Amino acid sequence: MWSLLRGRPSIVGLLVCLILNLSLTTAAADDSPSIGSGWSGNGANVGGGWRPNPATGVFEQTEDGAPEADPYQYKYEYQCDLDGGEFATPCLGRDLACKGGPEGEDGIPVVWYRAPAGITNPTWTYHSGPTCFFDAKPEDLLPRIAADIQRQFQNLPVNAGSVVAQPSPNTLRGAETNFYAEAVEQQFDITMFGQQVHVVATPVQYTWNYGDGTVFGPQPSMGGPLPQDRWGEKTRTSHAYAATGDFQVVLTTSFQGTYSVNSGPPLPIPGQGQFSAPPQGVSVWRSLTRNYADDCNANPQGQGCPGAVTPR
Repeated sequence: MWSLLRGRPSIVGLLVCLILNLSLTTAAADDSPSIGSGWSGNGANVGGGWRPNPATGVFEQTEDGAPEADPYQYKYEYQCDLDGGEFATPCLGRDLACKGGPEGEDGIPVVWYRAPAGITNPTWTYHSGPTCFFDAKPEDLLPRIAADIQRQFQNLPVNAGSVVAQPSPNTLRGAETNFYAEAVEQQFDITMFGQQVHVVATPVQYTWNYGDGTVFGPQPSMGGPLPQDRWGEKTRTSHAYAATGDFQVVLTTSFQGTYSVNSGPPLPIPGQGQFSAPPQGVSVWRSLTRNYADDCNANPQGQGCPGAVTPR
């Protein structure tokens, strides 16, 4: 590295040694592992080869072949990124303007990619974007959101649906009363840590409390309507009351959720959210059968004749 020029080392030699020294110092100062922060030829690796732990929300490296509800793994790359942290100058002129975030801050444009889950060094394909991350350290956002998304999901105003009874509002003791649910998929937009999070809630299971101590579920059938000439038939979700009276039927619907951050890929929300519908009242009556032999023409006051008093 040293060459003599009038008895002193060359400027080029000094610069090379200085660069080597700074590189070694930097590497020694931070040798702790990261979860995708910084630059690499593979982009910012958050989501790419990493998964949020359902219990803690912290990103952990996935093992080959590890089972996941989502068949994909994800990563994002900064838009206009070149290897080594450089930017493509022509691209910058067309770069997505990430201005005016939820707290007035500027954002960072990113592009999302996906690959089959459980595969190391996969071939990544474009998924969506560009979209904006409004955070100084976007690699920290997904773990923070993943850690809190289940609580946020349970607190959403999800409509559990409604209960329909056939016949209604009155039914007969001992007869099958057909109950079915009317529940639909719902979507919500919320803000978490200054980021726009889109949540989709899909009904997947139903639990019926018929009000007389009988509970059925959770099970995947929401039931369905019967034509009137088939009322009284036994169905998957019907119930026969053994006693007369007024009962409150309560439906609890379990929803499975997904969430996406700033229009990124949908990620599964761990577990399910349970939401109860308003109670549906049903009145159970008894039926009486009487046989009459009077001729109403001969005896208009005979039992069963129009206008006659019928004993109870």
